[in-house]
Amino acid sequence: MTTEYSEFEKLDALLEQERAFLLEGDLEGLGTLMPAKEKLVDLLLGDVQNNREKIRPLEGKLQRNQLLLDGALEGIRSVAARLAALRQVRSALDTYDAQGQKKRVEMEPSPNFEKRA
Repeated sequence: MTTEYSEFEKLDALLEQERAFLLEGDLEGLGTLMPAKEKLVDLLLGDVQNNREKIRPLEGKLQRNQLLLDGALEGIRSVAARLAALRQVRSALDTYDAQGQKKRVEMEPSPNFEKRA
């Protein structure tokens, strides 16, 4: 087995692990793969002419993982926007006057706030 071929196998296994992390939502694990993935991709793309046929099967996995990553990022953005909206609700109240003009009432957090079941 040549060194080049083992690099393809490493990238293939890494792409499968990346997919698993994406499906599990393990962003920390995903981050640990990035340096190795970048190194392998750079290495293999350094000689595209000779590696073209070997790279082709990996393109589908790269595209699949990119779609999963895009979905994960969209989910994170959605959660961040929702959390920002919830923080906004806690700090201010938006109301409308009789003329339909929006007014913001700033609220100070009460240190004596008590939650009851």
